[in-house]
Amino acid sequence: MLPRRPLAWPAWLFRGAPGAAGSWGRPVGPLASRGCCSAPGNPEVPLTRERYPVRRLPFSTVSKQDLAAFERIVPGGVVTDPEALQAPNVDWLRTLRGCSKVLLRPRTSEEVSHILRHCHERNLAVNPQGGNTGMVGGSVPVFDEIILSTARMNRVLSFHSVSGILVCQAGCILEELSRYVEERDFIMPLDLGAKGSCHIGGNVATNAGGLRFLRYGSLHGTVLGLEVVLADGTVLDCLTSLRKDNTGYDLKQLFIGSEGTLGIITAVSILCPPKPRAVNVAFLVPSGSVVPLHPRFLFSALIALRLQSPVCRLPVVLGARGQPGCRILLFSPPGCPGFAEVLQTFSTCKGMLGEILSAFEFMDAVCMQLVRRHLHLASPVQESPFYVLIETSGSNAGHDAEKLGRFLEHALGSGLVIDGTMATDQRKVKMLWALRERITEALSRDGYVYKYDLSLPVERLYDIVTDLRARLGPHAKHVVGYGHLGDGNLHLNVTAEAFSPSLLGALEPHVYEWTAGQQGSVSAEHGVGFRKRNVLGYSKPPEALQLMQQLKALLDPKGILNPYKTLPSQA
Repeated sequence: MLPRRPLAWPAWLFRGAPGAAGSWGRPVGPLASRGCCSAPGNPEVPLTRERYPVRRLPFSTVSKQDLAAFERIVPGGVVTDPEALQAPNVDWLRTLRGCSKVLLRPRTSEEVSHILRHCHERNLAVNPQGGNTGMVGGSVPVFDEIILSTARMNRVLSFHSVSGILVCQAGCILEELSRYVEERDFIMPLDLGAKGSCHIGGNVATNAGGLRFLRYGSLHGTVLGLEVVLADGTVLDCLTSLRKDNTGYDLKQLFIGSEGTLGIITAVSILCPPKPRAVNVAFLVPSGSVVPLHPRFLFSALIALRLQSPVCRLPVVLGARGQPGCRILLFSPPGCPGFAEVLQTFSTCKGMLGEILSAFEFMDAVCMQLVRRHLHLASPVQESPFYVLIETSGSNAGHDAEKLGRFLEHALGSGLVIDGTMATDQRKVKMLWALRERITEALSRDGYVYKYDLSLPVERLYDIVTDLRARLGPHAKHVVGYGHLGDGNLHLNVTAEAFSPSLLGALEPHVYEWTAGQQGSVSAEHGVGFRKRNVLGYSKPPEALQLMQQLKALLDPKGILNPYKTLPSQA
């Protein structure tokens, strides 16, 4: 389904060139946990209001009396220093910049309630902000909205060691929560590249997906309850810890993925799965030449594989049966001319690994080349068109190793896999994982990046990549595809030496029209935010958009919560 009117980008939209600062190494701040995706260097980011066709709504401006009121509500939590406000005004991609002059740092939901009650009375717009790691501009102001940071709302309220139910404030950092529950033999149901900076409240507000989606599903299923402060300051306490509660409308679902436009999440109750006793990771490349390997040659092939790499090779997977907590990484190199073999590997993997399969990721050859070129990470295998990452997790190391061994034996015997590398110690595992996890960082060093987060039928997942390579030709530096194949989620990235209006015109609305033609979604897991609000019509019918507008008007009649985000602009 298409929007009722086509996208029209005025010429002044393209003034200036957005800058970025790529970051690599150990995180040193909230924006340093992942690489930035825009042009190299660190020039000042253009103001959003100067770059995009958006007009300020008739909100009030902050007065001295307002600042005094905020100081009474959150003593010591009012930030007005221009230097301190620079970072929270700029998005993670360094392509959007607001001009907020006030940042508030409450510690409790009561303080958030008092803040919003005051803002509602004064008609002051509010921009909720967690770790500010979003990729669609949902966490930074567009104009001078007050930034309400959840950074000081970082307490764990309770954890039940039998049920695995965690209750915490919205400002808890995901990685810190992961450590907390892992010490108690549980894990968080989601894992993200930005886990060192992102807040759990922001994860819920954006319905973040991540690397564990295939196994544990979306936050719509794992979040049991929420505490939310509405636009007028009303505290909606739905912070239940019950697995079953069939009493009336499930109101929490309204706020999961609403990106702070309906209410500000202040606390979360979430179900944490038990920590797996055995985790195995395989990194494969399906073979394009599917030639069955006779069983009597299999052992010789495995020995040959073992001799080809300094890292532990495939025989360990089949023979070791795994130690508790052992993690294995496997690579397979050449001979995958098409994406069909990747899909065949996925189908076989699902059928043979079943309930222990927890992730199925893929990346193309260009991704590997960029990781090697820009990050100087060594590839343990020779080049190949595609690479596949498979993770299994379960409670019985022997059982999991046996199932994985049978799958790998079948993959070798059928020709799906013809070579492999693996690691059993954590240092080597992290080195191999980096080849997949640091693709975004490598892209940021390749130039200006046009990023698209699409949900598509798995059989068509890579077609848009080949389509764009033919469409853009030499006008694009690189067109790459990678993502969560198990979830049907493609991360499509196009790099260029610098921002180009003509290149953007060739990409949009073509990418969105192509996606709509496949009955896909223009946002799989990154949300809508500011960037995608006017392309929502490619994935939702007019009736759904109208209902969303009505819900917004009901819960936030003055429109003060995260304005200019999520919903299409109204003429």
